[in-house]
Amino acid sequence: MIVLISLVLLLVIVTFFYMRQAKFGKAPSGARLERMKQSPNYKDGAFVNKTYTPTLTKGYSMAGLLYNQLFKSYPRRRPVDSLPSVKTNLLTLPADSNLLVWFGHSSYYMQVNGLKLLIDPVFSGNASPIPGTAKSFNGSDIFTVNDLPDIDYLMISHDHYDHLDYETIIALRSKVKNVICGLGVGSHLEYWGYPASMLIEKDWDETVDLPGNIKVHTLTARHFSGRTFKRNNTLWLSYLVETPTQKFFLGGDSGYDDHFAAIGKKYGPVDLAILENGQYNEAWHAIHTLPEETLKAAKDLQAKRLMPVHSSKFTLGLHPWDEPLSELLRYNQEYKIPLVTPLIGETVNLNDTAHAYKNWWQGLK
Repeated sequence: MIVLISLVLLLVIVTFFYMRQAKFGKAPSGARLERMKQSPNYKDGAFVNKTYTPTLTKGYSMAGLLYNQLFKSYPRRRPVDSLPSVKTNLLTLPADSNLLVWFGHSSYYMQVNGLKLLIDPVFSGNASPIPGTAKSFNGSDIFTVNDLPDIDYLMISHDHYDHLDYETIIALRSKVKNVICGLGVGSHLEYWGYPASMLIEKDWDETVDLPGNIKVHTLTARHFSGRTFKRNNTLWLSYLVETPTQKFFLGGDSGYDDHFAAIGKKYGPVDLAILENGQYNEAWHAIHTLPEETLKAAKDLQAKRLMPVHSSKFTLGLHPWDEPLSELLRYNQEYKIPLVTPLIGETVNLNDTAHAYKNWWQGLK
């Protein structure tokens, strides 16, 4: 018993000092926290979803999930083959072209009406605060921060490690002019050296006016946040980028709910919906969409085209690495929504709605 208690105490001490590293961020305080408390979405010391959102689906337990992760075998969670990709030169792209370049998972670069946007960049090769525990797939890390041009607006959907990457954010500091994020997320960024003057922190259902008559609407998602043991002390967002001629929905992470239909009713039709499709589990059903639900969400948004993301870079779920895309394709035989499925690094012309994309994942091991 003494040995066991000593081991537990040692683990607690090691964890305490390890979590004092800068990459864990900083909890909101002072005027930032007071502003958060004024939000109708902040209750009893934490942000809450608009509908009841359990951490785990009924019938599942954290102990059971941990057991499965440690002791059960799940085939093909990582690709054997290196993922195919295209190394587009982002520095020489025409400034007046409307385009998108996907970096795998939920990271992508957009040029819209002359503005350069960067969404949830993760270039460190790891989606976890513990080195080597969530390594990126071979072929998915062909880009670095050095490949990026100066960024007009860095947009962060929430503060989880696979969306807000400390190493990438530090390397980006000199290239970023402004940051849009949810309430409280600015605390991490300011702690990491970003001036408060460049941080635009928003609640759900607010609007940021950008140059060129572009609007960014900060909208609801059904998810959670947190970089330490404390959850939901910062806000998670989805975005709608609205230009005079086009609308792009950037979904972040979200479980399926009626907020997609509400957004579609208010802002639809949407020219392109970028929605998560991957790293799901029935046990997390409330906070991540399953493949058919991704299609339902796109339909609710009145999306003309759907680009599935949150896959093809990290092993976070238990499913085969290519299952999200294969299942989406299978369900889409019924929904028939035009899919945008580029290779990592391939240029997507946002004005070309007729381009047919390859099912590049088929045939890979």
